[in-house]
Formats: sequence, structure tokens, C-alpha cells
Amino acid sequence: MTDKNLWQQFLDMIYKEVNSASYHAWFNDLKLVSIDHEKIVIQVPMEIHKRILNENYYSLIDETFYKLTNINYNFEFVLKDELEIDSEDEVISKLKVDNLEKNVEEWESNLNPNLNFDNYVVGDSNRLAKVAGMAVAEQPGKIHNPLFIYGKSGLGKTHLMHAIGNYIVANSKKKVLYTTSDWFKDDYVNISNNSNNNLDVVADFKRKYRDIDVLIIDDIQYLVGAEKTQQEFFHTFNALHQANKQIIISSDRSPDDLKLLEERLRSRFMWGLPVDIYPPDFELRCKILRAKLKNMTISTKIDENVIEYIANNCQNDVRYLEGTLNRLMTYTAMIVPEKIDLNFAIEALGDFFNQNIYSNSSIEGIQKAVASYFKITIEDLKGKRKSANIAYPRMIGMYLAKTLTDENFNRIGLEFGGRDHSTVIHACNRIEKDLKNNLNLGNQLKEIQNMM
Repeated sequence: MTDKNLWQQFLDMIYKEVNSASYHAWFNDLKLVSIDHEKIVIQVPMEIHKRILNENYYSLIDETFYKLTNINYNFEFVLKDELEIDSEDEVISKLKVDNLEKNVEEWESNLNPNLNFDNYVVGDSNRLAKVAGMAVAEQPGKIHNPLFIYGKSGLGKTHLMHAIGNYIVANSKKKVLYTTSDWFKDDYVNISNNSNNNLDVVADFKRKYRDIDVLIIDDIQYLVGAEKTQQEFFHTFNALHQANKQIIISSDRSPDDLKLLEERLRSRFMWGLPVDIYPPDFELRCKILRAKLKNMTISTKIDENVIEYIANNCQNDVRYLEGTLNRLMTYTAMIVPEKIDLNFAIEALGDFFNQNIYSNSSIEGIQKAVASYFKITIEDLKGKRKSANIAYPRMIGMYLAKTLTDENFNRIGLEFGGRDHSTVIHACNRIEKDLKNNLNLGNQLKEIQNMM
């Protein structure tokens, strides 16, 4: 079967699986770029298609291609401009490689070059964090070491950390590494699981995390429950700090609130400067929206009162602001109005705001509602008991936490007694499966939501 025939069969099968509006919005304008033995590259018309396809249709795409080929592919969605850039980069890279000397080490910092101080929007809620971050960026290892940035999910901690790292890379020859606690944990587990070349693996691990000038580690709270990994991070921290290497850490809570981490780690986090980021106020939310609109095609059509309408309805999370703008852009692409006024925005976003009324619900609030509904305690939900009258409500709590908040599987597992992310995934899959066959379960979930 040729690639062209395979692609057409794929589109035909997708057309039967989704409604007509969804097909024409998200699949009709896709183009096949290439297929190799492990990856399929697909060209999309707009940036919004990447997010929608990855978040809402990736499983369907994967299953459809597997039915056609019996092969599990990875999928990459790219814009036309990115394809042209990649082509140019290949030529440039080849020229560079031809001129490089052998054995020159290339360092992967894991930094996102698009996240910098220039596009980090500042207000009263994050001003101190920005000032501290710039001070560290200008004098890494000499001031605020470690820099500990904390605040709820979606407030820009990761953006600020990447901005610091990118500034250091651009203005010095220092070696910077951005990682997450999960990546650090995975690397450490690989040492334990390697029984052959163990000395070499250990050496590679230490070289990666200690032979650097700046270590940036995100979401340190996910080291909770990983005692051996905490010990290794403790030694890594000490080695870097004693060598005056800069350490930058982020968490969703302050060092004092990380009660389940080792005391000796928490005390070290206080050696430098702990700085918190608050949810953005109305003025900052408007500034963030205007900054993000500069890179969107709808920027010339949108009224100022629409920006204020969105800012009033998205109060706690920068990511929710981004999601709302993407929703508005998608609706605009389908309707194509001459102007995006308040009436159009209400039509496009009114039901979106209503559907996501619980999006900022806390996991604690969900746990209280579930415990009250099933007449058990929050301690039962977080505990180790596996009896049916507790285990199933616990699964429901995890499912609601995933669907009604923006928290990831790791954070949800942490709040439900330090459980592994795979446990949360299993719980969500189980409830989704039961919802298809149990109408009463759907009514129960609605009743629980009404209690929140």
C-alpha cells in the first residue's frame, strides 16, 4: 500500500468516527508529510491544531493507523513554516558538522528557547520572583543559592525558570541543565536497574547532574515517597552548592509545607531565597492576554471589553487564559466574524466558562465532597485500606480530580496518599469504562459535583 493510499484510508476511517463539524475543523486540512518505520509527520494549518490533535484525538489517530498497518507509530504535528525551517536547519547543521572537530561534546540543556524574560509578563503577584530571577541570571552561583520558586500550578514558575536558564546560556559559557523531579527520578532508577555496566551508568549520571554550572529542577514536590531518590538529590545538591554552582528549584508549595520530604532537604531549600508567585490579579490577567494576542491572528479584531470579559472569568490560572484564547480563536476560524465584540465572545465562550466552572476546584474540595457522599473520611481516601466501600470512592475522587482540575497524574497521586501516577491512570480508566455501562454512576458524579 502506498503512503498516499494509506493516508486516504486513514481519513476515510476518521470521517466515520467523528461528527462532520469536528472532521472539517480538525482533519480536513491535514497533510501527510512523511512516514518511516516509527514516526508519522503530519502538517497542520494552525498552531491550535497541534494542541487539539494531541489532547483530544491522539488516541483515535493512533488506533486508526494501528488498524490499518498493525504498527504503533509516534506522531508529530508541524506547521508549514516549521517544515521550511527544519529543511534550512538540516543544511546548516550539515555544514556545521563538516567543520566541527571530532569529540566535541554537545550539551542538551532542555531549555525552551521561546520562554524568556522579554515575554514574561510582570505584575504585583510575580514581581519579586522576576527580580530575584534576573539577579540569579546575572550572577549565577553568587546570589540567592538556591532560588526556590513556589506557587500553585499554572502561574508561570516554569516560564521563569526557563527564562533564567536561557539568559545564562546567552550571556555566558556556563553549562545549564533543566530537568524535572520525575526525570531525575527516572535517571536514578535506571542506575538501580542496570546490572551490567553499573559503574559507567553511575558515572554518566553524576556527570550529567554534577558536571554543570546551573541545575534547574521543576516540581520538586514529586520526590515525595521516593526516599532513595531524595538521598541522591541530597548528595547532588551538596556537591553543586559546595562548588558554588547555582541551583534553582520550583514547587507548588513552600519548603515549610513539603512535610513529606526529608528535613535535611527542606532546610537546605531555605539556605537561599524562597520566593512565591501568587495568582494574577485582574490587571495582570489583562496584560497577559494582550501579550499573548500579539502572536495571534485575531489580535486586530478583538475589542478591549472582550479582554476584560475573559480576564474576569479566568481568575487563577495562566494556562486557563491560554486555553480560553485558543477556544476563541477556534470559534472565530469557523464563524469568521468581521469583529470580535463582547456579544460574539459571550456566544463563543459562555458555555465554555460554564462547563469549566469547576476547573479551579481544589483536590481538597473534591475529596471532601466524595467523602461526604459515600459517608467515609478524607483519611480513608488517602489511606491504604482497599475494601470496596473505600477503594471505589477513592477511584472516583481521582477521576474527578483529573477532570475538574488542571493537576497532573503525579500531583493527584500525591494528594491521595502519595500514590504512583500509574494508580491514578488506572483509576481514571476504570471510571471512564464504568460510565459507559452504568447510568447511575453518571448521576452519582453529578450529585458529588453539586456538593462541591
